[in-house]
Amino acid sequence: MTAAATPPVYEVLAFRFGRHAGRLARENFLFADDPCATDAPADYDFSFWVVRDDERVIVVDTGFRSETAALRGREQLRHPIAALGDLGIDPAQVSDLLVTHMHWDHTGHLDAFPHARVHLQEAELAFCAGRAMRHAAPRRPFEADDVNTAIQLLFEDRLHLHRGPAVITPGVEVHPAPGHTPGLQVVRIHTRRGWVVLASDSAHLWANIRRRAPFPILDHLASMVDAYETVEALADGEDHIIPGHDPQVARRFPALDGAPGWVRLHEPPIAPYVEPEHKPAEVRA
Repeated sequence: MTAAATPPVYEVLAFRFGRHAGRLARENFLFADDPCATDAPADYDFSFWVVRDDERVIVVDTGFRSETAALRGREQLRHPIAALGDLGIDPAQVSDLLVTHMHWDHTGHLDAFPHARVHLQEAELAFCAGRAMRHAAPRRPFEADDVNTAIQLLFEDRLHLHRGPAVITPGVEVHPAPGHTPGLQVVRIHTRRGWVVLASDSAHLWANIRRRAPFPILDHLASMVDAYETVEALADGEDHIIPGHDPQVARRFPALDGAPGWVRLHEPPIAPYVEPEHKPAEVRA
């Protein structure tokens, strides 16, 4: 039996393009009696990611539109597509766009990559274009324009719908991790420090996954906690898991020379993880 081929090695880069100012820690945890759910100020970032080697450029999520952010009380620090120019990337070069899920802050520019294959879990499109959207609460994190763009891409034969894990190219994989949404997928990438997982909103913050303290916006609670185990099994260690909104990401990983704001997730962290401020839990029945 021949040994499996070693997958290619990729760079993984993150860019912080937005923030939610004035947020409190308790807004990031489901249960009010969680020790992390304090009234301390809590920075909350919005990021997207680039995966690349000498042959391929892959983008993971697309951020939000500035007008949508303004309506929702969020701040766009830099247009995500403009930020790609810091890396010398033309959107037309992008071969694949991996959409972790269809919430508004991840899908504002699905139509910005004219030649990219767009990858989404079938369960995610079925949910955000299905009967659940009759109700205000479940549709609140979605934008109809973004869903319509995804459907247009489907009609153009550019939207690839997956039913479960898929290899996008050797060394880059998507894996379902539902809970936050029914069809959320995480991205597993082979790097020179091992397998890194872009957890997106399966773990908004490191505290969510490390403390098993779920984020309050979710479709199914038990599935969200199960997803923590899925992500941990896919990654080569705690610091190989990259949460979707943790401001520590931008501080813990080394900056990319010549491209302000971009950090290198394929390199080991340069600063330790900092536990959030805690208070004694008040256990309620």
